[in-house]
Amino acid sequence: MHIEIDRDVCIGAGQCALTAPGVFTQDDDGFSTLLPGREDGAGDPMVKEAARACPVGAIKVSETVG
Repeated sequence: MHIEIDRDVCIGAGQCALTAPGVFTQDDDGFSTLLPGREDGAGDPMVKEAARACPVGAIKVSETVG
């Protein structure tokens, strides 16, 4: 799985970190970021829900092929 956060779109609502706290957090400026080592979101069933919960659509999740 590939997770992309558009920091130009993110408003720091924190819905991603509330929905999938094992993958997302907020940086010192309040914007969404991935926890170290969780860049692929592997094994967390809430990653796609966290992307849907983002009020501005700043998170894109895609399946990796290979």
